[in-house]
Amino acid sequence: MKEILTSIEIAAAPERVWDVLTDFEAYDEWNPFLRVVGRPNVGSRPRVRLTPPNGRSMAFRPEVTVVEPNRELRWLGHLYVSGLFDGEHRFVLEPLDGGARTRFVHAETFGGALAGPLLWMARDDTRAGFEAMNDALKRRAESDAVVGGATAATAAE
Repeated sequence: MKEILTSIEIAAAPERVWDVLTDFEAYDEWNPFLRVVGRPNVGSRPRVRLTPPNGRSMAFRPEVTVVEPNRELRWLGHLYVSGLFDGEHRFVLEPLDGGARTRFVHAETFGGALAGPLLWMARDDTRAGFEAMNDALKRRAESDAVVGGATAATAAE
Protein backbone atom coordinates (compact mmCIF):
# COMPACT_ATOMS: atom_id res chain seq x y z
CA MET A 1 0.00 0.00 0.00
CA LYS A 2 1.13 3.51 -0.81
CA GLU A 3 -0.05 6.65 0.96
CA ILE A 4 -0.15 10.42 0.62
CA LEU A 5 -0.67 12.08 4.01
CA THR A 6 -1.05 15.80 4.67
CA SER A 7 -2.39 17.85 7.57
CA ILE A 8 -3.02 21.43 8.60
CA GLU A 9 -4.10 23.16 11.81
CA ILE A 10 -7.21 25.32 11.51
CA ALA A 11 -8.28 28.01 13.99
CA ALA A 12 -11.91 26.84 13.96
CA ALA A 13 -13.91 24.19 15.78
CA PRO A 14 -14.33 20.77 14.13
CA GLU A 15 -18.05 21.53 13.64
CA ARG A 16 -17.20 24.58 11.54
CA VAL A 17 -14.59 22.68 9.50
CA TRP A 18 -17.08 19.82 8.97
CA ASP A 19 -19.74 22.26 7.73
CA VAL A 20 -17.33 23.65 5.12
CA LEU A 21 -15.99 20.21 4.16
CA THR A 22 -19.41 18.64 3.60
CA ASP A 23 -21.01 21.60 1.79
CA PHE A 24 -20.15 20.11 -1.60
CA GLU A 25 -22.31 22.63 -3.48
CA ALA A 26 -20.01 25.46 -2.33
CA TYR A 27 -16.77 23.79 -3.46
CA ASP A 28 -16.75 25.92 -6.63
CA GLU A 29 -16.34 28.97 -4.39
CA TRP A 30 -13.22 27.86 -2.57
CA ASN A 31 -11.88 24.38 -3.39
CA PRO A 32 -9.11 24.37 -6.03
CA PHE A 33 -8.72 20.57 -6.03
CA LEU A 34 -12.09 18.81 -5.77
CA ARG A 35 -15.57 19.12 -7.21
CA VAL A 36 -18.16 16.81 -5.65
CA VAL A 37 -21.77 16.30 -6.67
CA GLY A 38 -23.76 14.20 -4.26
CA ARG A 39 -24.30 13.76 -0.55
CA PRO A 40 -21.91 12.72 2.23
CA ASN A 41 -23.95 9.64 3.20
CA VAL A 42 -22.58 6.13 3.78
CA GLY A 43 -23.23 4.04 0.68
CA SER A 44 -23.72 7.01 -1.64
CA ARG A 45 -21.66 7.30 -4.83
CA PRO A 46 -20.98 11.00 -5.46
CA ARG A 47 -19.48 12.25 -8.70
CA VAL A 48 -15.97 13.46 -7.88
CA ARG A 49 -13.56 15.35 -10.10
CA LEU A 50 -10.08 16.07 -8.85
CA THR A 51 -7.80 18.52 -10.55
CA PRO A 52 -4.20 18.56 -9.34
CA PRO A 53 -2.37 21.86 -9.92
CA ASN A 54 -0.22 20.61 -12.81
CA GLY A 55 -1.87 17.33 -13.66
CA ARG A 56 -4.75 15.94 -15.61
CA SER A 57 -8.24 16.14 -14.20
CA MET A 58 -9.76 12.80 -13.23
CA ALA A 59 -13.41 11.92 -12.60
CA PHE A 60 -14.70 8.92 -10.67
CA ARG A 61 -17.62 7.72 -8.55
CA PRO A 62 -16.32 6.42 -5.23
CA GLU A 63 -18.46 4.86 -2.55
CA VAL A 64 -18.71 6.81 0.72
CA THR A 65 -17.69 4.34 3.44
CA VAL A 66 -17.42 6.43 6.64
CA VAL A 67 -19.37 9.47 7.77
CA GLU A 68 -18.77 10.48 11.39
CA PRO A 69 -20.01 14.08 11.68
CA ASN A 70 -17.33 16.48 12.89
CA ARG A 71 -14.76 13.62 12.86
CA GLU A 72 -14.28 11.75 9.57
CA LEU A 73 -15.40 11.43 5.95
CA ARG A 74 -14.01 8.59 3.83
CA TRP A 75 -14.63 7.15 0.38
CA LEU A 76 -13.21 4.32 -1.71
CA GLY A 77 -12.71 4.65 -5.45
CA HIS A 78 -11.39 2.41 -8.20
CA LEU A 79 -9.90 3.00 -11.63
CA TYR A 80 -12.21 0.93 -13.84
CA VAL A 81 -12.28 -2.20 -11.64
CA SER A 82 -11.30 -3.06 -8.08
CA GLY A 83 -7.69 -4.21 -7.78
CA LEU A 84 -6.28 -2.21 -10.67
CA PHE A 85 -5.81 1.16 -8.93
CA ASP A 86 -7.79 1.71 -5.75
CA GLY A 87 -7.80 4.77 -3.55
CA GLU A 88 -9.26 5.22 -0.08
CA HIS A 89 -9.55 8.98 0.44
CA ARG A 90 -10.04 10.25 3.96
CA PHE A 91 -10.63 13.51 5.73
CA VAL A 92 -10.13 13.35 9.51
CA LEU A 93 -10.88 16.20 11.93
CA GLU A 94 -9.01 16.07 15.24
CA PRO A 95 -10.12 18.54 17.93
CA LEU A 96 -7.35 20.64 19.48
CA ASP A 97 -7.40 23.03 22.45
CA GLY A 98 -10.60 21.59 23.86
CA GLY A 99 -12.34 21.75 20.49
CA ALA A 100 -11.56 25.39 19.69
CA ARG A 101 -9.18 24.39 16.89
CA THR A 102 -8.90 21.48 14.48
CA ARG A 103 -6.13 19.41 12.96
CA PHE A 104 -7.37 18.48 9.49
CA VAL A 105 -5.79 15.30 8.14
CA HIS A 106 -6.22 14.80 4.40
CA ALA A 107 -4.87 11.49 3.13
CA GLU A 108 -5.27 8.72 0.62
CA THR A 109 -4.08 5.13 0.67
CA PHE A 110 -3.53 3.48 -2.70
CA GLY A 111 -3.44 -0.16 -3.69
CA GLY A 112 -3.80 -2.35 -6.74
CA ALA A 113 -1.61 -3.53 -9.59
CA LEU A 114 -1.00 -0.02 -10.97
CA ALA A 115 -0.57 1.82 -7.65
CA GLY A 116 3.24 1.95 -7.82
CA PRO A 117 3.63 3.20 -11.39
CA LEU A 118 0.71 5.65 -11.29
CA LEU A 119 1.82 7.14 -7.97
CA TRP A 120 5.38 7.42 -9.21
CA MET A 121 4.04 9.66 -12.01
CA ALA A 122 1.47 11.65 -10.01
CA ARG A 123 2.50 11.66 -6.32
CA ASP A 124 3.98 15.17 -6.15
CA ASP A 125 1.15 16.78 -8.09
CA THR A 126 -1.50 14.95 -6.07
CA ARG A 127 0.17 16.00 -2.82
CA ALA A 128 0.20 19.60 -4.10
CA GLY A 129 -3.54 19.30 -4.76
CA PHE A 130 -4.17 18.02 -1.23
CA GLU A 131 -2.14 20.88 0.22
CA ALA A 132 -3.91 23.48 -1.94
CA MET A 133 -7.27 22.17 -0.72
CA ASN A 134 -6.05 22.14 2.89
CA ASP A 135 -4.96 25.79 2.65
CA ALA A 136 -8.24 26.80 1.02
CA LEU A 137 -10.28 24.90 3.64
CA LYS A 138 -8.34 26.67 6.39
CA ARG A 139 -9.05 30.10 4.87
CA ARG A 140 -12.73 29.27 4.38
CA ALA A 141 -13.27 27.78 7.85
CA GLU A 142 -11.48 30.65 9.56
CA SER A 143 -13.47 33.28 7.62
CA ASP A 144 -17.01 34.55 8.08
CA ALA A 145 -18.03 33.03 4.74
CA VAL A 146 -21.54 31.67 4.44
CA VAL A 147 -21.76 27.96 5.23
CA GLY A 148 -25.02 26.04 5.26
CA GLY A 149 -27.04 29.26 5.19
CA ALA A 150 -25.29 30.92 8.15
CA THR A 151 -22.02 32.71 8.65
CA ALA A 152 -19.53 31.49 11.21
CA ALA A 153 -20.45 34.44 13.40
CA THR A 154 -24.20 33.79 13.32
CA ALA A 155 -23.77 30.02 13.64
CA ALA A 156 -22.02 30.57 16.96
CA GLU A 157 -24.91 32.60 18.38
